[in-house]
Amino acid sequence: MTLHIQLAPLISLAAGIAILVFPKLLNYIVAAYLIALGVLGLLGYGSF
Repeated sequence: MTLHIQLAPLISLAAGIAILVFPKLLNYIVAAYLIALGVLGLLGYGSF
């Protein structure tokens, strides 16, 4: 059995949980998420 996990939903889930736990970190979490999506998009991973 193989398990294929997409990276973007996993990152967004972790960011959502972190925002709920630490609301003051919202700006940093959003910035890190956008940077990660940009880098993954430039490298050709995912379908952004």
